[in-house]
Amino acid sequence: MASAPSTANGHSAAPGRVADPPRIAGALRTRAGILGVVVLVVFGALLLRLWALQVLSGSHYLRAAQNNQLRTIRVQAPRGPIVDRNGRPLVTNVPGTAIRVWPSDLPKQGRYDELRQLSTLLKVSLPEIVGDIRRHAADPLSPVTIKESARMPEVAYISEHWQDFRGVEVAPTFLRRYPYGLLAAQVLGSVGEVTQAQLDQRSRDFRPGDEVGQSGIERRYDPYLRGTPGTFRLRVDSLGRTRSAPAQTSRLTLDAGLQQAAEQALVYGIDAARLNGQWAADGGAIVALDPRDGSILALASNPTYNPSILVGRTPRRKLAPLLDQKAAARANYPGVDKAIAGTYPAGSTFKPVTALAAIEERLVSPYDTLDCTGRITIAKQLFKNWDPYIAAPLTMPVALARSCDTYFYQLGYRFWKLPPDRKQPLQDWARRFGFGRPTGVDLGPEASGLLPTIAWRHATFTKKTDRCCWQVDRLWKPGNSVQLANGQGDLSVTPLQMARFYALLANGGQLVTPHLALDVEQPAGDGSPAIVRRRFAPPPPQRIHLDPSALAAVKLGLLEATHESFGTSNAIFGSFPFPIAGKTGTAEKHVELPGFSGMMDQSWWCGYGPADNPTIVVCALIENGGHGGDAAAPAALKVFEQYFGVKAPTQGQVYSD
Repeated sequence: MASAPSTANGHSAAPGRVADPPRIAGALRTRAGILGVVVLVVFGALLLRLWALQVLSGSHYLRAAQNNQLRTIRVQAPRGPIVDRNGRPLVTNVPGTAIRVWPSDLPKQGRYDELRQLSTLLKVSLPEIVGDIRRHAADPLSPVTIKESARMPEVAYISEHWQDFRGVEVAPTFLRRYPYGLLAAQVLGSVGEVTQAQLDQRSRDFRPGDEVGQSGIERRYDPYLRGTPGTFRLRVDSLGRTRSAPAQTSRLTLDAGLQQAAEQALVYGIDAARLNGQWAADGGAIVALDPRDGSILALASNPTYNPSILVGRTPRRKLAPLLDQKAAARANYPGVDKAIAGTYPAGSTFKPVTALAAIEERLVSPYDTLDCTGRITIAKQLFKNWDPYIAAPLTMPVALARSCDTYFYQLGYRFWKLPPDRKQPLQDWARRFGFGRPTGVDLGPEASGLLPTIAWRHATFTKKTDRCCWQVDRLWKPGNSVQLANGQGDLSVTPLQMARFYALLANGGQLVTPHLALDVEQPAGDGSPAIVRRRFAPPPPQRIHLDPSALAAVKLGLLEATHESFGTSNAIFGSFPFPIAGKTGTAEKHVELPGFSGMMDQSWWCGYGPADNPTIVVCALIENGGHGGDAAAPAALKVFEQYFGVKAPTQGQVYSD
């Protein structure tokens, strides 16, 4: 029997060890197989996932990747132009360069040093820059405009030192341009960054940083002028093209030539008043409108301002007369449109209201006579006429032409003596004629004026306001009716209200709604005429049912006032080639001026032409200008000269209230 094999040290090997190598090889093969399967499964899963990402979800992740590379911002369309009724541009756009800051891109370390350097370069105070950025804190991914109209040296410096201005961008923009300079500044209004109050009121329309209309036509018709904001992709759209709907052109009823004439006429009227010794004459307003439909042809206010001062960021000290109450008062409120927001006693221009009301209420007939004297005592109170030497019985037309105060004082007293059940018909007729309430003009803010009544006195004079005499003050006394009949006392009106009333006289008894907007147009772009997108039709005129004989008597009086030798504005209009009808007025008003506090005369003239077929109404007011024939009437004449295209002959000696 064979012996077992021995090892090197003499021991014999254990039985069965020779079978180990095959078992080990089999286990390795099993493990390798399992590992291979796992690898194949993992790679299969990876390949399947890669296929799903690239094929099934490729477009989704492509957009996500692009969104990480592109910054999409809101871009406003260039504002639409504003043109006059003949298409002459009143407001356009001009290319500009804006400096903007991206808050999210500002460096965390040294950001205030960078902003301080930017402040010094752009001459914009650091607190203003920081304040602007803080106001946009809720939207850090949108740029904040620091300066809208940067100068070329500023732009060049930032471009050359871009590494020192991280998060600062030079961007193209559009700025408002005014081809006629100061023309119609208060009417056209201004544009500025949306305020928080506007964001709260119209959050769906506005976004922080939007430029919107802040006053005048720019504000009233902002939805048309602003257009539809679009988007701007910084990386892809490298040319800076905006994806936005273009804004539309707003056409106004204004006539640029007539507006220029009206504004120059105000300066002429102020100078004429000063030459007549009225040292405090310092402002005024002129309204010209079409009595047939209420279209405003000119709306002038003085003093005025240059609207371009509101383009871009202007130092606050330069804007003080527009923003600061004390500075505005010293400059006589250049930012206020006195044609629609200035209120004044009407004086004798109100006498046609009294005349119509008195005839309608059967207190007098058109050709009854009342004595016109230099003075009259009513209820133990003495009232004086502007002409102390007159003593004659006058009919209604002649009383209007001569502007006899004592004639209308008597009518006022007749109104006061009416029984209580008749109430206050003079005020009722005045309200029908548009006084004591807004005209509805598509511009604002508009003053309502004041039409004093018994109810108003009761509400105004109370123990809280006057512990001493409130019970007496709230009484409606004879003097209140007497003063109101002559357009004095507590009555206050705007020049636009007066123009609207004289339009009613001119058109035969229709109360029109003054308006400025004519239509909105879309430029065709190929040389074709613009496409009218919307026409603005004012409310239809309100018919005021007047006795034809009453209206005829008043219109005759206004014509005699300008063409008869005894008329108060005959020296101004008597030889004008076109027949003009109108009325002078001198209204006492308490004014506060540097070094003076007291009563001063406001100079009025309101009328229309041609008298036989009126197409224009003009109402002129010169503040502190003295008698109506001395300042307001000559100013109104300048507007008629422009409208009719003729010059008036040399004027004669003026003798008027």
